[in-house]
Amino acid sequence: MGCVVVKLGSSIVVGEDGEPRLDVLEGLCDQLAALYGEGHQPVVVTSGAIARGMGLRQIPLRPRAIDELQAASAVGQGHLYRIYDELLHARGIPTAQVLLTFFDMSARTHYLNARQTLRKLLDWRVVPVINENDTTTTDEISFGDNDFLAAQVAILLAAELLVLLTDAQGVFTADPRRHLDAQLVDRVTEFDQLRDLDIGHATSPLGSGGMRSKVVAAEMTTAAGIPAVIASGLAPGTLLAAVAGEPVGTRFAAREGRYSSFKLWLRYAKPSRGRVLVDAGAARALTEGGTSLLPVGIVDVTGQFDAGDAVEIAHDGQIVGKGISNYSAAELRQVRGMKSAAVRELLPRATEEAVHRDYFVLT
Repeated sequence: MGCVVVKLGSSIVVGEDGEPRLDVLEGLCDQLAALYGEGHQPVVVTSGAIARGMGLRQIPLRPRAIDELQAASAVGQGHLYRIYDELLHARGIPTAQVLLTFFDMSARTHYLNARQTLRKLLDWRVVPVINENDTTTTDEISFGDNDFLAAQVAILLAAELLVLLTDAQGVFTADPRRHLDAQLVDRVTEFDQLRDLDIGHATSPLGSGGMRSKVVAAEMTTAAGIPAVIASGLAPGTLLAAVAGEPVGTRFAAREGRYSSFKLWLRYAKPSRGRVLVDAGAARALTEGGTSLLPVGIVDVTGQFDAGDAVEIAHDGQIVGKGISNYSAAELRQVRGMKSAAVRELLPRATEEAVHRDYFVLT
């Protein structure tokens, strides 16, 4: 059996008073223990460190200043992990605390190192309890209440399933708090189904995510061939039902034509540092022919970036894709519109491709 990534939102972990929801967490740890006993490899991605720190410091409203958020996280993280460690240890399951930042996901070597570490923990039958390292990150809650982080963890571990547990039953046709006739969407096979739905960014007073960030996380994992479920973590047995394939919450089917793990990392995790504008011929070659981008097809360059940075490729105001540039921004400005022979004459050590097709992904 494979890995199951379980993400717990702040509203599941901590109540509005800032105190941990021990009854909910005990029930979830019972389900994690059941999965563990069946041979699954559960991985927990948890939010709630900031919310727990707010409770301990008696802060009524979620801070906005980064230093206050980081300080609240520092106060709450140790208390939060201890709860998981004690509950799972009581069920005979060893745990490990893992704190990750956006940089760990965006830098390829750090990404691969995180994967090796997590895989070794799973080989040792240790359950990783993962959270964003809010105390050092400079991108305030950059993972969207850890939904993005959970998706990245599922992708790098090639998980069998991602389960996003929240205080809602799943994705609805409209916000059920404002529309009494809203219906639960029980299954999504194409994301076009959700295009016209009112899936908002509303969050709990303690959290920072929202249903939209969970849908984006599901989109990411299904592109990697990993199904996802968004469901209520407050309802007993939800996690086990989701893993068993029973009708619970909203299930997102894995998509065909999946991307490689590298291209998923490039598409979703590595930030773009600039934009390269191309002509119609280059855009067509990239989208239809699967070719590399040559300098001759480049009409303009915006931003400042180095060789090895990710850049957006755009035509006529529309983003075509994203790729790793073989040139710096200054070099691309020198050689834009030039044929390969002229490029080699101007920059003898330059490669022929501005962006190689192996390092390009359509968006």
